Amino acid sequence: MSKKTDRTIEPIQESLFHVEKQAIVNDIEMGVLESGVPYLTGHGLERMCGITHGTLRELTSNWSEEKLKPHGKAILKLLEEYNYTEDSLCIRAEQNGVEITAFTEPVCLAIVEYFAFVSDIPKVQAINAFRTLARTKFREFVYVAVGYAPNQKILDSWKHFHDRVDMTLDAAPDGYFGVFREIAFMVVPMIRAGIMISDKVVPDISVGKAWSAFWDEKKLADEYGERIKYPHEYPPYYPQSKSNPQPSYAYPDSALGVFRAWLREHYITTKFPNYLLGQTKKGMPIGIANQAIEAFNGTAIEDKSTKKNKNTKKLKKL
Repeated sequence: MSKKTDRTIEPIQESLFHVEKQAIVNDIEMGVLESGVPYLTGHGLERMCGITHGTLRELTSNWSEEKLKPHGKAILKLLEEYNYTEDSLCIRAEQNGVEITAFTEPVCLAIVEYFAFVSDIPKVQAINAFRTLARTKFREFVYVAVGYAPNQKILDSWKHFHDRVDMTLDAAPDGYFGVFREIAFMVVPMIRAGIMISDKVVPDISVGKAWSAFWDEKKLADEYGERIKYPHEYPPYYPQSKSNPQPSYAYPDSALGVFRAWLREHYITTKFPNYLLGQTKKGMPIGIANQAIEAFNGTAIEDKSTKKNKNTKKLKKL
């Protein structure tokens, strides 16, 4: 990418998230990622809090040191109440070839609250913004402001899923199975729960890595035969399609029963909740994550209300 804007911080991140829609509303820049996660840009958060670019940049560009200072400790405490424990305060995203920084819901709420009620000199803009966000959920506030329609994204989720299923029907050689087809019974409840499936939000890579480790650990090849590599392809509109075909493992059909039992009894009970927990840190609502977990009779992530009737959620570590 040749252009970069709004670079408040340089967080370590392997790939950029894609912006689905972004707009400036009442002089506040905000948007929604393709996964449905709402955000404010650095400029938008500065406007909402009534602070300068230098103030936010100083806070976020070296968060590891800033959080040890008195003001940083106060913000860190608020972040912990929103169960935000990431090393960086923002994520990197891409819109039309331009890189931006995006601040997700827990960070925005914590920083707005700090400048509204905790800082030595409360900011009027932050107080007004906090009142607005107290009356309406952050997600709904951004969705309405930028004109984002989540129902269309649910339809897109089905398209992402079905297109990948279609491309895997005949991909694995006869006598072998691929992981993606076999996790369909997991993905369908996720979509029904409102989780927006895209090229980034499908747990097949997570499942594939965990199953591969289990396969090696239990030496299942000795009993069922060796797994083989086959060319797996992504739909053309997936970024991963640029390097099609992708080498993936296909496992002997004779081990299919073992895989399904492992998926139900091991992955869904121990790995899947952690996968969803990671998604909530990126902005997925806890209620939606719990719906997906409960679809498999799993243990829900605990909800707790925070002070000031903010109606926000806290997670219990799994």
